[in-house]
Amino acid sequence: MEERTHQGVAVYIEQRDGEVAHVSLELLGAGRALADKLNVKLSGILIGHNVKHLTDTLFEHGADIVYLVDDPVFEQYRSETYQHGVVDVANKHKPEILLFGATIIGRDLASIVATSLETGLTADCTKLDVNEETKLLEASRPAMGGNIMATILCKKHRPQMASVRPRVMKALKPEAGRKGEVIVEKVPLDENKLQTKVVELVKEISDELSIADADIIVAGGKGMQDEIGFKLIYELADVLGAAVGATRDAVESGWINHKHQVGQTGTTVAPKLYFAIGISGAVQHVVGMENSEVVVAINIDPNAKIFESCTYGIVGDAFEVVPKLIAEFKKILVEDGEVANG
Repeated sequence: MEERTHQGVAVYIEQRDGEVAHVSLELLGAGRALADKLNVKLSGILIGHNVKHLTDTLFEHGADIVYLVDDPVFEQYRSETYQHGVVDVANKHKPEILLFGATIIGRDLASIVATSLETGLTADCTKLDVNEETKLLEASRPAMGGNIMATILCKKHRPQMASVRPRVMKALKPEAGRKGEVIVEKVPLDENKLQTKVVELVKEISDELSIADADIIVAGGKGMQDEIGFKLIYELADVLGAAVGATRDAVESGWINHKHQVGQTGTTVAPKLYFAIGISGAVQHVVGMENSEVVVAINIDPNAKIFESCTYGIVGDAFEVVPKLIAEFKKILVEDGEVANG
């Protein structure tokens, strides 16, 4: 391993329209723990235009330093420009660990940055730790189709890089008034010489509740048998005002769109209440919902692995149990409505 010429933990701070992505706050929490173990500073790399006001939020969530790259050329995300921003800061300040959220932007940017810095990248991690003796980042992620957890080390190159799935780390409780150091960095880019241009931004508008943000998720698996059976999942979700989730099997069977998929190859979620209905409990799915506060599993197989990951388990036929739940929840909601109106 090369001499420790790099020091400190850095987090790329993803922001959109002047708001910090929650995964970046989660990474500051994880980064704070790593930095404390290594007895080093935690920094955030904040890139955008007119985003200096976000620095207070970053300090309150654990950052000691914020490297601020603020220029009109960074107003909208582009791989070409943001790569230069992160790489310039990393080359100048030399963090030993550099973390990204495994979002659409984070995955794109992390891979380009790792190539530019000629270092390794462990993608889609669900656990981070550091060895205090070797100073090596221990980045863990599901492997072999989600059947095992692999811990990956980057022994020879720096920075050690990892992207981390949203909702698997915990953001620190903000410490009001906490301050840090803002270091303004200038990255010289000429808009006229760039190869990419942002012509138009088109935002998707949907009436569906996103599983990433939902407090309640009703998820269905292969046990719902077909697209018609899966309608029960939608019905229960509608009654509870919940988002609809699904396993990879359900998605690949064509019963529901991929954006509803929970798991290693889908979305990681952390709702207050998660219904796992007709779901066997494969590791690939469990890693995506194991941070749920309360998990209710319904499966006809008493030996289903999902019962090892649930708070409450119901052994029974989903086509018998779910309609009864729907009827009871409707009854409760009606009664609550009468009380409220009375």
